Amino acid sequence: MLSSFQKAREEYPRQFWLLFWGLLISTTGASMIWPFLMVYVSEKLNLPLTASASIMTVNSIMSIIFTFIAGPVTDRIGRKWVMVISLLGNGLVYLFYQNSTTYLHFCLTAGLAGAFNPLFRVGADAMLADLIPENKRLDAYSMLRLSNNLGVALGPTIGGFLAATSYSIAFLCASFGMITYGLMMLILGKETIPQKNKGPVEYERSKPKFGGYNIIFKDKPYMQFVAAFSLIQVSAALVWLLLSVYTKEQYGIPENLYGFLPATNGIMIVLLQLGITSWTRKQTSNSMLAVGSAFYGIATFSIAFMSGFWGFWISMVLLTIGEMILVPTSSTFAANLAPEDMRGRYLSLYSMTHSLAYGVGPVLGGLLSDNLGPKYIWYGGGFIGLVSVLAFLFLQRSTMASKRTAHP
Repeated sequence: MLSSFQKAREEYPRQFWLLFWGLLISTTGASMIWPFLMVYVSEKLNLPLTASASIMTVNSIMSIIFTFIAGPVTDRIGRKWVMVISLLGNGLVYLFYQNSTTYLHFCLTAGLAGAFNPLFRVGADAMLADLIPENKRLDAYSMLRLSNNLGVALGPTIGGFLAATSYSIAFLCASFGMITYGLMMLILGKETIPQKNKGPVEYERSKPKFGGYNIIFKDKPYMQFVAAFSLIQVSAALVWLLLSVYTKEQYGIPENLYGFLPATNGIMIVLLQLGITSWTRKQTSNSMLAVGSAFYGIATFSIAFMSGFWGFWISMVLLTIGEMILVPTSSTFAANLAPEDMRGRYLSLYSMTHSLAYGVGPVLGGLLSDNLGPKYIWYGGGFIGLVSVLAFLFLQRSTMASKRTAHP
């Protein structure tokens, strides 16, 4: 891993390392609170899980709306400013969460978070694609995954102990991390949006018909990819948003012990991501998307049969293997399909899968839990994972058929 890191340090530009270190700082802070956010909300409101989870649906609705706004803005104004606005705004949102006491307060705060979040994701994905040539993007996205998950390894471990005693300190740390990265990007960051003369195709795309999304909606392979990836993101949302509530309410696992589960995820990715990427690089993207989704589905389903910390730990290990295969592959797949002049809009739809899943997943899980029983959260997540695998295999067949048609 050290040799890969040294090689990357020499190959990638300075701006990439601003993304790398800034993401480490902000993720360390944010991950002190987000694994425990639903626990905090549930305990504050004392409502059925479906009602508490509906707050995340408000977040998702706002996120989807602002994802569609973020794409055209990122393509026309630039990447840097949307990232700065997102980071500083999210820093304030964590302070608002700390002072929320009613269902309405939480909904308003979650809505603000949903508005700010996609701005950063779309801007950062587009900036990396601007900076790194296509043949090096898989490794670059893997490096950012390493940075993000080093933060995830540190944050929940510390945050679990903080949350068990004082959620206020955890919220302050999350706010500090976001604001620090925002100021770093504001002061040190440079705009990376490609500047070139527009040809006929680019001129046509620049016309504001549906913000340019009408062109993307006609890109059948890309939209099939977005649909399949949305499904597996639902499985991920169930785990990341509801597992902490499930383990505490059903098995009495406190925050300071649960924090080691997301920390395991982070540590595994820090240690293994670059090695996994060196293997996935030799495989077809479509097949790796299907394999990664299979691990996600199996991991989610397995939670229903676990009853203690180490059982849940095994499920997290399985999920992390899927994440290491799936996420860098999907990011690279989306970036490589995106035309340069529409990179922000293409990647905004990719980002939207996260927002959509995190709105649908918790409410779906809450309905399954409240009406059928808590274990049905994980039965449902496993089934969705299976459907996602089938969708990616269908995408692979469609892609192969398209190639045969283009090259008889």
